[in-house]
Amino acid sequence: MTATAPSAVHNQPHTGQFGLLTQRRFGPFFWVQFLGAGNDNVFKFAFTVLVTYQIQLQWLPSSLAGLVIGALFILPFVLFSATSGQLADKYPKERLIRFLKTMEIVVMLLAGWGFWQQNVPLLLACIFLMGLQSTLFGPVKFAYLPQHLTEREITGGNGMVEMGTFVAILLGNVAGGLLIAMPLVGPHYVAFACVGLAALGRLCAQAVPVSPATDPGLTINWNPFTETWRNLKLAHGNIVVFRSLLGISWMWFFGAVFLSNFPAFAHDVLRGDEQVASLLLVVFSVGIGAGALLCEVLSRRHVEIGLVPLGAIGMTVFSVDLYFASRGLAAPDVQGVWEFLAQPAHWRVLADLALLSLFAGIYSVPMYALIQLRSRPTHRARVIAANNILNALFMIASSLLAGALLSAGFTISELFLFIGLLNAVVAGYIFLVVPEYLLRFVAWLLSRLVYRFRVQGDEHIPTQGAAVLVCNHVSFVDAVLLMSASPRPIRFLMDHRIFKVPVLGWLFKLAKAIPIAPRAEDPAAFEAAFAQAAQVLREGDVLGIFPEGGITPDGTLQSFKGGVVKIVDQARTDGVPVAVVPMALNNLWGSFFSRIERVGERPTAMVKPWRRGLFSRVGLHVGAPLAAADVTAEVLRERVAGLMRVG
Repeated sequence: MTATAPSAVHNQPHTGQFGLLTQRRFGPFFWVQFLGAGNDNVFKFAFTVLVTYQIQLQWLPSSLAGLVIGALFILPFVLFSATSGQLADKYPKERLIRFLKTMEIVVMLLAGWGFWQQNVPLLLACIFLMGLQSTLFGPVKFAYLPQHLTEREITGGNGMVEMGTFVAILLGNVAGGLLIAMPLVGPHYVAFACVGLAALGRLCAQAVPVSPATDPGLTINWNPFTETWRNLKLAHGNIVVFRSLLGISWMWFFGAVFLSNFPAFAHDVLRGDEQVASLLLVVFSVGIGAGALLCEVLSRRHVEIGLVPLGAIGMTVFSVDLYFASRGLAAPDVQGVWEFLAQPAHWRVLADLALLSLFAGIYSVPMYALIQLRSRPTHRARVIAANNILNALFMIASSLLAGALLSAGFTISELFLFIGLLNAVVAGYIFLVVPEYLLRFVAWLLSRLVYRFRVQGDEHIPTQGAAVLVCNHVSFVDAVLLMSASPRPIRFLMDHRIFKVPVLGWLFKLAKAIPIAPRAEDPAAFEAAFAQAAQVLREGDVLGIFPEGGITPDGTLQSFKGGVVKIVDQARTDGVPVAVVPMALNNLWGSFFSRIERVGERPTAMVKPWRRGLFSRVGLHVGAPLAAADVTAEVLRERVAGLMRVG
């Protein structure tokens, strides 16, 4: 057992994402990050209100106060994220968490004195220090989860963290605004609240379990500039992970445009007061949290990156509709929140905001989970640090672009429309250069909208190492259904003729399926296919095979050809440990996309849709893996036949 996967993780019962809160491996950590995010925002918002409304400073005008505070907080993410990633890989994470929460207490004691004395320079210094503390905590936070959660839990865990973060941000802003507004004693109450939240977070940190260092021999490079470049190159080493980093950074770009323009949108477009602006923030935050929590349900507790295109589509659709919903709403006078809610047209605006943020939550959580699972454990925190660097750069770029467009004469509604359409372009690019997202989206749709697809025994599909998945062949979409059941991408060995089927052939080419022709028909293609299959296993990936050699003509299991044994024997010769996993598709024969209609003795290509209709109940049964030494064509066929009888 490696240091990055404590054995206790694998002995934990599978619980829902809320059940994780009751377990020591997740509960204390969740409250540590929740209280930290809340404290950051109590401090930042109270300070912003203080210098905007209560203290008049010539050298810090109220119009710039929010920008200066935000810039000081985000500056450490640009400068020190690379260093923070190294520290998170080198040292045990529970020790880092406790150190950082102690640091938070010290910073908040200084900030408390700054509030008490209304010392703005000291408070600005504390903003920078809290940004530094958050910078150091970021890689620890996301590298901690894969050490303590299984593949079936990591989507729910990330959803809980994202939901908790946005709820904490919302509550922190509300609490900071209410406390600082108290006459005479407001700054004192803010000081007590910040120190109290920091102390409570440190208490929770004491219960965080042991989280061993993943690369204790790492030599720290203290130069933030050279290490930043090295981290970006390191992340680029895994192209799927790197493109996912860009996808997450784009989500922060997208979200920052909306969050930074809510006050102006509320005042200039909707003609609402400060409470209306706060309402927009509440709706947006709740939407993000709801989308994050929804991921576990939609993904059936796996890392389902097929949800990313779904999220991107929703983000664009409701951003565009927000533009149309907000046209012509200007009122003669500024409205309070109740007057605003009394007008039915405003509910469409709120619905658009809620849904675009909900889909943003659905978009981001699977990407975070993919990065955590696909990054090398020894480099995971540094990859996440690279993500933080990119996030900060993208957020700065979003501010510059939004400012340029507004200066060029765009209205805020037109800005939202532009960002929504740009999201479609960016997402389309990501899905074309990383087709795995698009393939998993198609598989997700097929397994939930065309069929009622149920998987049993999916815990037998290995989450690491080389594996061969062996399944019966019932329909033209068997491979797509297996994609939806596997937490990892599958390279399929498939009859070359299926690549000529419209749409499906294009999808299988995107999936880098390996075409195979009979030896008698094309000996060179036959040998090339087995060479590619052997390479897949040498690289530690998953290979999918339908050993019958073609779709069954009558629904019964045909004899297995010897190719699968040849592939497994080659893996043994290469010294590659490989798990051979039998599986069976049940109730698929006679459904949409399977052969059943006959012309004489020859089955036609596809069943007519109305024979059984859509939403047919089909299943996949996955059996326990076989050792490579035990694999024969007869044994595999017997195992698959037994799984078919279970269905």
